[in-house]
Amino acid sequence: MTTTWLERRRSRIDDIAGGRSLGAEAFRRLRREPAAIIGAIIIGVFVVVAAFAPLIAPHSATEAFPQLQENLRPGSIPGPQEGFPLGSDQLGRDFYSRMILASQQTLLVGVLATLIGLVFGIVIGTVAGAFGGWADTLLMRVTDVLLAIPSLLLAISVAALAASPSQSTVIIAVSIVSVPIFARLLRGSMLAQRHSDHVVAATALGVRRPAVVLRHMLPNAIGPVIVQATLTLATAILDAAALSFLGLGDADPGRAEWGLMLAQAQTYLDVRPALAIYPALAIIMVALGFTLLGESLREAIDPKGRR
Repeated sequence: MTTTWLERRRSRIDDIAGGRSLGAEAFRRLRREPAAIIGAIIIGVFVVVAAFAPLIAPHSATEAFPQLQENLRPGSIPGPQEGFPLGSDQLGRDFYSRMILASQQTLLVGVLATLIGLVFGIVIGTVAGAFGGWADTLLMRVTDVLLAIPSLLLAISVAALAASPSQSTVIIAVSIVSVPIFARLLRGSMLAQRHSDHVVAATALGVRRPAVVLRHMLPNAIGPVIVQATLTLATAILDAAALSFLGLGDADPGRAEWGLMLAQAQTYLDVRPALAIYPALAIIMVALGFTLLGESLREAIDPKGRR
């Protein structure tokens, strides 16, 4: 037992002496983490399918087929058959094509909402953590108020204020939810950097405050925020699906989106449960993939987790 521990310590010292960077060390740990590998595979498949959805999907999301419509009954919706692997939806459209094309909408909403929240969160967190004073007090009190409200409830409240629901309102509502999370996290990292040796040295040499913040503090404080963005992307996908499910998403009923498809399937659960099962599983799997990768990445770059 002692020999194994000594070997791990010796290996770690050799890595440090060899100049292995934090990024290289984190990547090495990720490659040995099964959860990270599973998450990366799920995300990779999702991104590829979403990026090439128009090429993969055999049919349009809005095209109805007579051979499917003629078999539609009040108590029956056609299941899988030749040319339609997942059968029909409630309007005689190819359900497989709609599932594929819906991945593109889900990725678009999740990524845009996370990026918008990340940008505003970085700005707020940088100003609050680097300069302090009244700006820090004001910004953090507003952040505390937003964090006190459950994320989904806040997203619903913001989306409900829109005159007419649309994809843009969903993106804005979900991005607002993530802003205080990024701001609070970055502010804490910036406070830890304010009295670090390299920041004190740069200040003593007469480097201007904006340059100290942007060149010395922010690059060293933003790592945890980037990791959090991976986890927030999973939450953004879930919140966007929830808004669509509640009727606060895109008003176009013909648009393929997993949350909207799940909502439309509620009337037909007794007739064909698969119309709800497939979108629900897709949402769960994608959110799980980002969560697994984000948690693994957080552990990989955490110095306390190193052995």
